[in-house]
Amino acid sequence: MNRVRHHQIRFRLRIAALVCCLWFAASVTSAAPCAAIKSQPDAWVTRRINALVLAARRAYENDKAQTAYERVLDGIARTMRRCRLSEKKNFASRYPEFAGYIATLSIGRLPDHELGFSVSDKVYFTETSQYVTIPDFLLAPNFLRAVSRFATLSQAKAILRELNAQRAVDDQLIFFSYQSRHLGTPDNPDSFWRLLIVVPGNAAQGVPEKWVQFGVPDPRARAPVRNVSVVSVVPGPDETTNAYFKDYFRTYRRNGSITIKGRWELGEGDDNCALCHKSGILPIFPVSGTVSRNELETVRTVNERFLKYGRPRFDKYLDATRFGPGLGSTSTSEQAHSSIDKKTGFDGAQCSACHQPNGLGALNWPMDRTLISSYVKGGQMPFGIELTPLERNRLYTRMIQEYFAIDERNPGILKAWLLGRRRSPAS
Repeated sequence: MNRVRHHQIRFRLRIAALVCCLWFAASVTSAAPCAAIKSQPDAWVTRRINALVLAARRAYENDKAQTAYERVLDGIARTMRRCRLSEKKNFASRYPEFAGYIATLSIGRLPDHELGFSVSDKVYFTETSQYVTIPDFLLAPNFLRAVSRFATLSQAKAILRELNAQRAVDDQLIFFSYQSRHLGTPDNPDSFWRLLIVVPGNAAQGVPEKWVQFGVPDPRARAPVRNVSVVSVVPGPDETTNAYFKDYFRTYRRNGSITIKGRWELGEGDDNCALCHKSGILPIFPVSGTVSRNELETVRTVNERFLKYGRPRFDKYLDATRFGPGLGSTSTSEQAHSSIDKKTGFDGAQCSACHQPNGLGALNWPMDRTLISSYVKGGQMPFGIELTPLERNRLYTRMIQEYFAIDERNPGILKAWLLGRRRSPAS
């Protein structure tokens, strides 16, 4: 009995010694890269920036490359945590853009932060519910039935006109239907028809203005469209405007009833808001010919309303400036222009004249390829500039190359910013 017990003790001691050795070996292995990074931080940061920007460009151009991009991002974040780089004053002061960028991008990699905000999705929806609820009059059963089929869309509009007959002039609903150029709905990527309803707010009373958009099945589609999106705007300090977001899904019951509940509450996930909504609210550029003549003026009215909002912000939930400068921004000044394209005579940097932190928000990574490409190649942006399709394709290609380039001598916008080369001399 004593012999058995003796063997057991010896076995446990060997296991303990082995664990200690493995732990020590792991500690040494972990400490070695950290020591190398701290001794030559410039080399490590440059290599990681090159890898990140290259992976980001591939993910921008091909959705299948998203997983590889996430691995690169996660690897950088993991090394920074293990080596406690952000805690080192020299590192943080030398690479504030890089450290802040990785920290902000990494938020969206957390399982309960699909929206990409600093708080969990649950906290965000709880704290912003007052801004993003769908008005009760848009949940009436007769309206929900009418707006859920293309064939009965005219009936839905008739209901909205009846509601307007009971509302004050300054409180009139603004609405029109159209086909989107850009993206399908979250539940059906092949569905592009929408009914947009702008519900006026009251800044003095703190009542948000809401852009409520119902996905509508295409004329010949058999499958229903579930999505309803709400983007609301509330005036903030210093002539800014805070934007809040929520997606809802309709559920169609066998008895003919329709219920609406938050997409997140239904357990069907959500999307990163900043990916598309750099400017908070997005202007509407319908497919030509899909808006009825009597609603064309309404489209102009809605887009003029968008331009009157203050500089876009996301309240306390996201500091978009940590994503850096955007497309068309090629110097330390956001208003500066790049070299003029000799073949078109157009300066692509005019994008940043509007799309910068004190304007409509910078068009920076992460961003949606379909949206950006559609705006530029489709002729909506740069606004008011006449270019041929060939010139627009050339402009788009140049803008993407200028943004994502990783050349050592002539780095692109993103890499140069991450390396700190875009800081003004005073900073």
